[in-house]
This record gives sequence, structure tokens and C-alpha cells, in this order.
Amino acid sequence: MNLAIFDLDNTLINCDSDSEWPKYLMKKGVVDQAFVDKKNTKYYQDYLNGCLDIDDFLAFQLAPLTRFSRAELDTMHAEFMQEFIAPHMSAQAQACVSKHAAAGDELLLISATNEFIITPIAHAFGIRNVIGIALETDAAGNYTGNYTGTPSFKEGKITRLREWLAERNLCLAHFDKVYFYSDSHNDLPLLRQVNTPVAVNPDEILLAEARQYGWPVHDWTDAAAS
Repeated sequence: MNLAIFDLDNTLINCDSDSEWPKYLMKKGVVDQAFVDKKNTKYYQDYLNGCLDIDDFLAFQLAPLTRFSRAELDTMHAEFMQEFIAPHMSAQAQACVSKHAAAGDELLLISATNEFIITPIAHAFGIRNVIGIALETDAAGNYTGNYTGTPSFKEGKITRLREWLAERNLCLAHFDKVYFYSDSHNDLPLLRQVNTPVAVNPDEILLAEARQYGWPVHDWTDAAAS
């Protein structure tokens, strides 16, 4: 049995869903240009530089979710998917996911983006197992603006993966091959844990690591799913 783990942003999709969501909110009039700029300049640059303060970022990013019911957010997400995500869903990525599924491999998406944003996208690729930033809800099931547990970011992805496996009485050693497809050097902690790391659309730091250790390198930026 094999386990195929996928990152989402700039891996399965040729954009950053965490950056596209504020753009959608601005189009809806929920946030202003200053909110979008702060997300896509300060926080995204910090992420690229490997120095993102995850607690500060999540407090900022999750606040707009508290303004709507879950039903309203589900409707909004469907609009968001159609306009901001679907055009960036890589056909090459879909082919890779489908190949693993056809081989009977267990599929898992793990992302540093919150579970509200990523879960429907994962499902669109046919991936049912999803690990993202877990969000706190109130008694009515609406988001409070807080997160729970360990953020699935950097070493936190290892923690969350181990928790997910433990819930199933599994560990990485139970799988013949554990693939992890990612674009970012922020995922090096987990890439170094699996026995089949794959660099997809890699940043410069990840590309250098992949070349040093002979990891496969893929470019999934050329085609989008129809």
C-alpha cells in the first residue's frame, strides 16, 4: 500500500488559494484593497521567505469568516471556486492524482491553508482526506475566527500527519512508498520524512535540495484542467 500526499497551493493548483480568497472577498465588498495588499505583500512575502508568524497571520486571515454563517460561506466558496480556482487547476496535477487513485494508493492533501478554503478544492481533485488549518466553530457551527490544534505549517505538517495516521492505527512505515508533492521550501521538513519526495514547480531553495538529493522535479504550470 502506498500513500500519496499532495500540497495544494502552487502544486495542484497554479495559484495560492490563500491569496485568491481575499481577492474574492474584495470583489464581494467584504474587505478593502488594504486587506488584500497586506495579505499578498507582507504575509505572502513572509511565507516565501520562511519567516511567517502563523498566529499573527491566522488572526488576520480568519476574521472575515466570522461575518457569515456556514451556509452563506458555502455559497460564497462555490462562486470562489468557479472564478478564482477552477481556471488554475492543473491538468497535469489531476492526471497525477488520478494515476495514484487508479493504482489504489491512499490520497491525502495537506496544506498550510485553512480547511474551509482547501476542502472543496481537494474534493474537486478526488481527494477525500484533507489536513489543513483546523478552524474553531461555535455551537451553531459557525467559525469563531480561531484555529484549533497544531497549524499544518512547516514542522506542523509532520505533527498533523502523524495524528492523522495514528487515528487510523497507522504510521509511515506501514506504507511501501510515501509520496509528497510540494512546491515550497517550507515543506522541506515533511519532504525529508517521506521516502518518495517530489518537487513540483519548486522555489529556488527546494529546487536546489531536489537536485542535491536526486528528487524528481515536475513542472505542472503549462496546462489547466478543462
